[in-house]
Amino acid sequence: MLRNHRGAAMNLFGMMDTSSSALQAERMRAEVVAANMANAETTRTADGTPYHRQHVVFAAGSQQSFAGALSTQLDPATQLASLQAAATSPTMSLSLPGASPVAPGVQVAAVVQDTAPPLKRYDPGHPDADAQGYVAYPDINPLTEMVDLMGATRSYGLNVSAVQAEKSMISSSLELAK
Repeated sequence: MLRNHRGAAMNLFGMMDTSSSALQAERMRAEVVAANMANAETTRTADGTPYHRQHVVFAAGSQQSFAGALSTQLDPATQLASLQAAATSPTMSLSLPGASPVAPGVQVAAVVQDTAPPLKRYDPGHPDADAQGYVAYPDINPLTEMVDLMGATRSYGLNVSAVQAEKSMISSSLELAK
């Protein structure tokens, strides 16, 4: 375990956990966009309805909600215990009392279906046409999907850059430890 100049332990790999969770989440987002694009003209799924656009919902990796974390930190007993621990500690801490040394990351909370109604197109020769000759198509806009895909790709690339920087910092730390 590496220690800084004050003797406190350093978590060099925790940031990689955060970045890896973001990489996994953005990969899932890109896969959902690809599925939406592939099914943009699917008029009948296994349940007999047109395909519905899907969305990825992200959530913080921590199990505790913001309100829960805030109420814990506003508790006078918690504040007093944090201040006493900081006063008796031989090393100076620059983090907030009760703060985690590493961000919790991100996770895919759910993949939800869009509730928008299908688009109706007049095509009486289509096998899925109703009695009036209209066919229900998914409400999928290719431009919206491409913007979502570009956002997922950009976020993925930025997280890859963060991992590369973290690897560089770890290498530098190991060189200094020699």
